[in-house]
Amino acid sequence: AKNEAMLFKYGSGTGTNLSTLRAAKERLTGGGRPSGPMAYWSFYDKVAGIVKSGGKTRRAAKMDILNIEHPDIMEFIKSKMHEETKLHILIDNGVDWKEAVETCNYQNTNISIRASDAFMKTILSDGEWQTIPVHSKHLANEMPKYRAKELLKEISKGTHFCGDPGIQFHDTINKWHTCPNSGIINASNPCSEYVFLDNSSCNLASLNLMNFLNEDGKFNVENFSQAVKITAIAQDLEIDNSSYPTKPIAENSHKFRPLGMGYANLGSVLMFLGLPYDSEEARAVAASITALLTGKVYETSTEMAEKIGVFEEFEKNKIPMLNVMKMHRDSLELINITKLPKEFLPVFEEAKKTWDRVIERGDIFGFRNSQASCLAPTGTIGFMMDCDTKGIEPEIGLVQTKLLSDGGTLKLVNGTVEKSLRRLGYDEKQTQEILSYIVIHETIEGAPHLKNQHLAVFDCA
Repeated sequence: AKNEAMLFKYGSGTGTNLSTLRAAKERLTGGGRPSGPMAYWSFYDKVAGIVKSGGKTRRAAKMDILNIEHPDIMEFIKSKMHEETKLHILIDNGVDWKEAVETCNYQNTNISIRASDAFMKTILSDGEWQTIPVHSKHLANEMPKYRAKELLKEISKGTHFCGDPGIQFHDTINKWHTCPNSGIINASNPCSEYVFLDNSSCNLASLNLMNFLNEDGKFNVENFSQAVKITAIAQDLEIDNSSYPTKPIAENSHKFRPLGMGYANLGSVLMFLGLPYDSEEARAVAASITALLTGKVYETSTEMAEKIGVFEEFEKNKIPMLNVMKMHRDSLELINITKLPKEFLPVFEEAKKTWDRVIERGDIFGFRNSQASCLAPTGTIGFMMDCDTKGIEPEIGLVQTKLLSDGGTLKLVNGTVEKSLRRLGYDEKQTQEILSYIVIHETIEGAPHLKNQHLAVFDCA
């Protein structure tokens, strides 16, 4: 709790897997009942509510995780929905929402279920899922057994109601683990973009994709590649010029040197190109950009390794790390280039060449960094970067209202809409009338002049 408080104080987030805590359904040697992970989570959640992120007004960023085989899994799945139901009752009966939040448990924490391949296969076969005691192995037959589909249904109900719990796929995550010989991946950061070893950290950096999109819809591959390279070098330098809240985190940060390069404003890029977010064309664009970004960071990492050496645990993990690099390269074959706009074919082609170089150079020189990229939500820095959409997300509404820390509000209209309308062929008069309609009605549905086939480009419902 103390370590988490210090992490929150300096602006970082934490992710914790609670599955090593004995279940409340087990028994202690003296005959008593353990508190179980739910009791510890309640305490840790209160600490997170006291210490604001970065010592400012933003609430602490915290993730708690429980493995699907833990005996207390059903209580964990239902926990947030149960507390959020209380929250609705209080607010509906006149209690101020801030006071209501303070009254209910688990309001400072995201939660996720850690699901295995075995569990997912049990769902497909409509089988029963046996939970496993953490310590009291002699009580194995007394632990709860659930229909796997029922557990998934409860997860879905909670997610639909309040956004929690999420699901993390344990075996898939560890299949793509670059350093499995140093330990398994048990958890993630609060927003789940960074997954790595226990007690590790990551420097995040995001690039605004709209800065690399030309007026003709072409993506500036050269500028993007150079920006990624310079930023990756800066991130690596930052590792040795940062302070860390605990000794284990400091040690692992220097041992593995993981980087977290990402991007923001993908939704605006797709909107500008006139592509619906949920389309094969959009997925091909996103996949090509992501492949290029990750490849360029790893390529830069091989260049740094050639000059100044590999990360400390590289030789121990060389074979599995190179296998993951080959998996990345093979995944390029899954991109449907027949759906890729012709302006983005150079992005895909450069990504292919880059990944070939990554594997060739990585085998010879190794890597300076154990990880390259992750897609952060950029919820706060996105505003500073002049992004209309955050991270990899679509636009949630063409007019957004943001609550300010001093109690005020700020209304923002997506600035990409005007450019998109012009690119789709609307003249100046039509564009301005559509924009005026959006400002008044806070939706584009029903706007004058708008053609039905273009509605999907701006559909934020």
